[in-house]
Amino acid sequence: MTAMKKGTKLTDNPKNFMLRVRIDDGTLLKLDECCKKENLSRSEIVRKGINEQYDKLKK
Repeated sequence: MTAMKKGTKLTDNPKNFMLRVRIDDGTLLKLDECCKKENLSRSEIVRKGINEQYDKLKK
């Protein structure tokens, strides 16, 4: 068994893939406003948006 590094978070859903996107200033302002209102990180807002779009496609 390999030892985990100190400070490693244990999670059921590890985030192993990093996605980099290019967005304009207006979209970034909208993203940051969503982050403030929802008290979530940019990554969490993007994941939430992807899940909402996916769910919409499944209807």
